[in-house]
Amino acid sequence: MIEIPSELHKDLVPLAFLLGTWAGAGVHDFPDSEKCNFGQEVSFTHDGRDFLEYHSHTWVLDGEGNKVRPLESESGYWRIGTDRKVEVTMVRSDGVVEVWYGELADKKPQIDLATDAVARTEASGPYSGGKRLYGYVDSDLMWVGEKQTPDIPLRPYMSAHLKKVVTPQDVERWAKALPDDLPDDGIAFFK
Repeated sequence: MIEIPSELHKDLVPLAFLLGTWAGAGVHDFPDSEKCNFGQEVSFTHDGRDFLEYHSHTWVLDGEGNKVRPLESESGYWRIGTDRKVEVTMVRSDGVVEVWYGELADKKPQIDLATDAVARTEASGPYSGGKRLYGYVDSDLMWVGEKQTPDIPLRPYMSAHLKKVVTPQDVERWAKALPDDLPDDGIAFFK
């Protein structure tokens, strides 16, 4: 079940499935870069205005699932306009700034995005655009990213499977929502 906060801007309701902190793991594989498993933490937050604030941190994992070193970080803002059109502005730790456009799928929590504009600093590697697909599947957030460079055509390079992080505040809020007449053992509530 997707919770829609009362203070969420009305335009963002279709993106409510993204809200929260997500954590999990994925695979990174692109020519001329390290192939590795990575860990990821993503957060989508809001402050009542007409955008979601987005932060993502990834790190290389060793064979036992331990953090080795940072991989990529990015942050930005997500908006939704008319006709379920989604726009994202994003800046990445490697010196790339992007504008993404796409749309929310009809009748399912899935977003397809493609870059519209890319700006790079001198320190960033070659990059000319990408595509991303985000989906809310069985209460998990999954995504796959594709990228291209002047020498390499568009191809998948990262994907991850993320689970919602439950905070103590979530548990407290859910506990307040329980019915007052819950049996002492609590078992009957779940039958």
